[in-house]
Amino acid sequence: MKPMLPLLVATLLAPAAAFAQTSLPTAPYLPLDLAVKAAQAALASCAEGGNNVSVAIVDRAGALKVLLKADNSGPHTGSSATGKAFTSAALGRDSAGLAEFIAKNPQNEGLRDMDPRFVIQAGGLPIKFDKALVGGIGVGGAPSGDLDQACARKGLDAISAE
Repeated sequence: MKPMLPLLVATLLAPAAAFAQTSLPTAPYLPLDLAVKAAQAALASCAEGGNNVSVAIVDRAGALKVLLKADNSGPHTGSSATGKAFTSAALGRDSAGLAEFIAKNPQNEGLRDMDPRFVIQAGGLPIKFDKALVGGIGVGGAPSGDLDQACARKGLDAISAE
């Protein structure tokens, strides 16, 4: 009976050994240090212009990674920035372009209600590396969406993102 024990053990462990050799697929992602660097650069850019804003960075799944809220920024700016970042990550496009798309195509007005986290105003940009979507950045609180978006762009530039 003892000669069969090694065969039995080998048979039982074979699936575990096969699994151990299988590697999980990898995908591009947004490391926390880059998310922080982008948020700080965007916040600094807006501060240079005298604008107290909030900056949010979300990952590809829309989960919040970073939220920076400037001193004296409005109470609404955190949720605005987060919503713009979420919108850009979820749809892979800038939130200003989405607003224009809906305005020119009223049949797509339903996009505004697709997800309650969407904020379809200028200030959100997708974060991409080598064309791979890894997250979104959103800025809220400057006097115009164009200023919010310019600050978000500075955040992407700081990490060499598209």
